[in-house]
Amino acid sequence: MKDEQGKVIEAPEQMFRRVANIIAAVEAKYGVADSNVESAAYEFYKLMANGTFLPNSPTLMNAGRRSGLLSAYFVLPIEDSVEGIFETVKNTALIQKAGGGTGSSFDKLRPTGDIVRSSGGTTSGPMSFLRILSETTKGIQQGAFRRGANMDMLNVEHPDILNFIQAKRKLGVFTNFNMSVKLPDSFMEKLQNDPEAPCVVTNPRTKKKYVIPRSVSTRHYTINDLVPIDKKSETDCYTTKDIWDTIIRCAHATGEPGICFIDRVNEDNPTPHIGRIEATNPCGEQPLLPYEACNLGSINVARFVTEDTTGLDWDSLAEAIKLAVRFLDDVIDASYYPIKEIREITVGNRKIGLGIMGFADMLVLMHIRYNSKEAVRLARKLARFIQKHAHQGSEGLAKERGCFPNWKGSIWDTKYDRPMRNAAVTTIAPTGSISRIASCTGGIEPIFEMAKVRVQNSRKLIQLHPLIEELGTREDWLSDKVRNLLSQKVSPEDIPEIPLKTSQALVTAHQVVPEWHVRTQAAFQESIDNAVSKTINLPSDATEEDVDAALRLTYELGFTVTIVYRFASRIYG
Repeated sequence: MKDEQGKVIEAPEQMFRRVANIIAAVEAKYGVADSNVESAAYEFYKLMANGTFLPNSPTLMNAGRRSGLLSAYFVLPIEDSVEGIFETVKNTALIQKAGGGTGSSFDKLRPTGDIVRSSGGTTSGPMSFLRILSETTKGIQQGAFRRGANMDMLNVEHPDILNFIQAKRKLGVFTNFNMSVKLPDSFMEKLQNDPEAPCVVTNPRTKKKYVIPRSVSTRHYTINDLVPIDKKSETDCYTTKDIWDTIIRCAHATGEPGICFIDRVNEDNPTPHIGRIEATNPCGEQPLLPYEACNLGSINVARFVTEDTTGLDWDSLAEAIKLAVRFLDDVIDASYYPIKEIREITVGNRKIGLGIMGFADMLVLMHIRYNSKEAVRLARKLARFIQKHAHQGSEGLAKERGCFPNWKGSIWDTKYDRPMRNAAVTTIAPTGSISRIASCTGGIEPIFEMAKVRVQNSRKLIQLHPLIEELGTREDWLSDKVRNLLSQKVSPEDIPEIPLKTSQALVTAHQVVPEWHVRTQAAFQESIDNAVSKTINLPSDATEEDVDAALRLTYELGFTVTIVYRFASRIYG
């Protein structure tokens, strides 16, 4: 917390106590005695203060404050009308002002050049309204707690898809947006079996189908430039492979767009009777229904490495998982929701997203290379363990407090016949802010770099990855020489002062070839309710063929969302 002059007025310990007390107070709503509420607050405090578990940033920022918005992410629908569009703009502003992020699908908006019957004019298309959202976010950032984040998605079957795919080729535009193309199974099947088939798009207003002539200006075409499907044989048009190749070229150039295999997302939709999922949160790991919110939290698995570094303290980890599930379920009741529809669907489904951080640090402590079969096997075992005990925790809460209100008709009713407090329980998020608080690697990502060099008052300061600082100090091998060598990107294996068992496990994201990024994510995705946020990092000299191979592999391995990033591509384009 800060005062009106921006001066910090609470220490970290006070922040954790503030949050713990607000969240634990919910326990009284379910008949918990005052003494046990105090005990819960103490357990929640220890969980956070020890760096074992942290909730998403809005919970840390807003618990006990006026705004009271504790969920991190929201999906907002965009209806095809001026009123609907600007209702979404307003709601985006309210959410981002309080530190939340938003995701939306633009599928319903009529294409560029389509008729507006009320005025007799034509529409400017989805991209123009995306720019409005972008400017809104920029304005809100000036007074918000943190930088706003957005995820905007468009189905590959929308007529404006070429414009959308290429939107971020010009660096510096839509900088507060992540953008993903939704690819249905039918598109991927054509790509594999009939790649030269025309890519068919559909006007969402009229439902008429078209093909896109190769002759169009890909940035400035309108619906009137497209050819009705019954005349496709007369037209040299974009094929399925052409669209895929355009995605690949743009992803190679700038890291965007990402890809969302939308039919797979809905295969995992726990409440299909409530509606279809059309968008995700800004980093893609949390698919949500229209107006739905979700609060996330992550366990620092590096904290559970045994003293002899041969394994994990699985019993302590199981206890932390169940306590974290209880914490996140309490957050749902403690949170303020700025819009009635958000409260209704969020409380109706009670989705939470428990994940992990510090995975790469855990591997280093156990002397396991990130890019190894042993690491992938451990990832799979860890994901299954977290899923098992998180589900047990939610089931236990259901027996205490009742199932989530929309349980009847959900997969937990029809498929599993299992009482659950939460429609979804596990998610793996990038944990950008909270992993810095916990001094660990983010989510399931590898160590990004061993050292950073900063200049302060004309002095060069070398900031090591926290775990290297800790190990080097504890094991007495850290020196100015080692610091300088690491800052110069010298491989730890070429620094004799670092013990071999440690240096062999110290690997950065850029030393991990794409296949290992993909296989690690796949190992976790097998046992996660929602999705996994993971970047497939590529070296700067990676080719478009490398991007193509990586993205095709994600589909083969059953991913729902994916993004690649070629090093420095957003700097150089």
